[in-house]
Amino acid sequence: MPAKVVVVGSLNMDLVTRASRLPHAGETLIGQSFSTVAGGKGANQAVASARLGADVAMIGCVGTDAYGAQLRDALLAEGIDCQAVKEVVGSSGVALIVVDDSSQNAIVIVAGSNGELTPASLQLVDDVLQAADVIVCQLEVPMDTVDHALKRGRELGKTVILNPAPVSGPLPAHWYASIDYLIPNESEASALSGVLVDSLESAKVAATCLIKAGAGKVIITLGSQGALFANGQGFEHLLAPKVKAVDTTAAGDTFVGGFAAALASGQSEAQAIRFGQVAAALSVTRAGAQPSIPTLHDVQGFVPS
Repeated sequence: MPAKVVVVGSLNMDLVTRASRLPHAGETLIGQSFSTVAGGKGANQAVASARLGADVAMIGCVGTDAYGAQLRDALLAEGIDCQAVKEVVGSSGVALIVVDDSSQNAIVIVAGSNGELTPASLQLVDDVLQAADVIVCQLEVPMDTVDHALKRGRELGKTVILNPAPVSGPLPAHWYASIDYLIPNESEASALSGVLVDSLESAKVAATCLIKAGAGKVIITLGSQGALFANGQGFEHLLAPKVKAVDTTAAGDTFVGGFAAALASGQSEAQAIRFGQVAAALSVTRAGAQPSIPTLHDVQGFVPS
């Protein structure tokens, strides 16, 4: 049986437009296209883990609007256990995304029903957490809910992964003791550590700060420059596969989901990071959030250029 990955997090409908470039403050641009795509960092990571070989359960909330049913159905179509995805009165979460011609994006999220995922609601589905091998969290749901999930994961002896996104400053100091793997990108690592991460060397400085803060193991994703792994004993820089990027939306989520799936299956940390990197590289060659996430077959068939 595949190992169980449980994702505690957000489900958003992504409202995506493409434009030649990102607009400046106060500026109106003519867009090139528009689409609605199932997303949300939690749901994206759940889909990535499922497509990449894990048995996955999702814990989250959707609204009573049309988006809510669509978001839940998108997970069910991937074979994800949605018994702990609850419907609450009101609107579902949405993300407003602009993607430019260089495949960079700017995103604004509105929590909607994601704000209704409370510690009390997690207690009602504690059996789902108990069945996990790996628990994955992000920061698109209330902080006290993440706090509960991290603590409960540690109490249960599970492998706990936190992707600290979105984040604007340091994490609560007591969280670190409950996290096995902290996985920020460059901007998130900068916000967490107070160190501007714009190179491999500055990433090492930031990772050292996070280790000193209490993080056991840190993986800073560096986009096309790969990933930096730090564990307090040293660093390992793992280069990213070279691909032609079309859209970077959900690349980080694909990495986290792939890493979780590989780690749950018994792969080593280095193997799991490389697996996540290949999955993320494949995702940026396709448009959209969940539509861009590759399958296990895609990753196994990947041939570096």
